[in-house]
Formats: sequence, C-alpha cells, structure tokens
Amino acid sequence: MTSTSPPAVNVMVATRDRPELLRRTLQSIAEQDYQGLIETIVIFDRSEPDHSLAVTDGLRRVRVITNERKPGLQGARNTGMEQSTQPVIAFCDDDDLWRPDKVRRQVELLNQHPEVHFVSTGLAVEFEGETTERVADRTRITHRDLLRSRVFDATHPSTFLFRRSLVESVGLIDEDVPGGYGEDYEWILRATHETDIVTICEPLTTVLWHQASFFAERWQMRIDGLRYVVDQHPGFQDEPVGLARIEGQCAFALASLGDRKAALRSAFKTMRLNWKEGRAYLAILRATGLMNSEQIMRAVQKRGRSI
Repeated sequence: MTSTSPPAVNVMVATRDRPELLRRTLQSIAEQDYQGLIETIVIFDRSEPDHSLAVTDGLRRVRVITNERKPGLQGARNTGMEQSTQPVIAFCDDDDLWRPDKVRRQVELLNQHPEVHFVSTGLAVEFEGETTERVADRTRITHRDLLRSRVFDATHPSTFLFRRSLVESVGLIDEDVPGGYGEDYEWILRATHETDIVTICEPLTTVLWHQASFFAERWQMRIDGLRYVVDQHPGFQDEPVGLARIEGQCAFALASLGDRKAALRSAFKTMRLNWKEGRAYLAILRATGLMNSEQIMRAVQKRGRSI
C-alpha cells in the first residue's frame, strides 16, 4: 500500500429482511471520503436478493449475491470473503453506519503500521433514542487482551478493517459456532495469534441496538456459542478474569431460561473466578426473581453496555 495509490476495499454486508436499514448502511459506505475504490458485497441470507442495489461503475460499487454456504451470519460473511478480490476487507452490519472518514483513516493507519494487519475504531451505540460513545482505553489490542476482555469498545464487527492476507493465514469464520453467537469473537481470537489490532480511539462507527436483533432472547444459543468459543481457545484457562466474564454471561442466560439452580451454580463459579464480575450479580437478581431479564438488559443497554 502506498499513499499515492489507495488500495481497493471490499466491504462485507450480510443482510436479512432489513431493507430500509440496509439502504441507510449502504449510503454511509457510499459517502466515505476515501479516494480509492470501495466495492460493497451485499450478501442476502435466507431472503430474496434486491438486485436494484447493484452499482457497477465508479469508485463506490455494490455487488449483490446470495449466501451459498451455511445459512446464517457466518456463512454469509464467508460467502462474501470467498468472492472478494480486493487487498483490504471490512465488515459492516446491515443496521450500522460509518462516519465519512472511517475507511480513509483506517487505511492510513495500516500504512503507518506495516507489521499490523487489522485496524478497528471506537463506537457510538444508539439505543432507544440515546447515544453512548464507547472508545477503547488503548490503541493496540493483543490476543491476551481479548482473552481477558471482549474489548467491545474496539472489536465490534462493523469496525473491522483488515488485510486480505489475514484471511489467507487465519482462515474463514468458523461456521460451527452454535447459532453463530460469538462467531466474530472467535475469529478475532484466531486473528490476534497473527497480528495485534491497532484501533482509532474515536467513535467512527455507529451501532444500532434494537429488538430486531436475531440474537435477542435466544438464551440457549448464547450459552452454546460462548462455551464453544472457550473450548476452542484453551488460553482462557489461564485468564480467570476472561473466563469469569463468559461464565457470568452463561449464568445470566441460564437464569433467563428459568433454570434457577444451574444459574446460581454458574454465578457462584463466576464469583470464585473473579468476584468483581458484575454479570454474576445480575444473574442472581434474575434467578431470584428480583428483576426480569428485560428490565436488566434495558438498564444495561441504556448505558451502552451489554450482558
């Protein structure tokens, strides 16, 4: 990459039944102030493709394809990456937005750090009319950092921009992650064996949280996905803080399923690993019936956080 010839970028936008939000997302991509080619690949998953979105000329092109792999987000993103041809790849969810300078600044950062293959940004989370900025407290994220914390402030998929060579060395997204829950986290854990993540500590990506999320209230899927990720990455066993975070998520999901005994066992295990892990106490609140899941999740999300 050189400053005189900006590399072309492929953007993966997997979509399912969100036509209005999708058009808003594509507009934010088209309005990037980047001087190079941005070709967006829209992958329709279990829904009829809208070929009217296609743009075949200029520096802001759009290709419309269908998911040819396993149904779901993993298969859709993998279908797009298999059909991508550009040296840089980015992800954007079909209900999220980019600030106009996002791609330009990320590519500039890649140029400044030839040893790094992955750049992310901070977030602005929109929920019920309120916006919360979430920005990482560090400019470089390592594999160990990601074992200890999801570092959501800098590792939401809509912030991802990476060199195509990373896919060639790390492989595609794991389509065996149950229900696709945590598939992006599992992939970046693999990716950070190969490269650190350099992040722009500004909210260049806007993430919309709403009830249309395909993961909303699918509690058993969350448990299965999280436990799968832990099993795939033995390094968690040496990071009790990170293990406690995931165990706390499982405890809350078990409580939401109504399995009080299992939820309390999981919550107490969480506290033994890390007594400061707040998800354990939220799980106890839910398991004992003091608050319901919706009340707890809404209160957390209003602060731009998640369980």
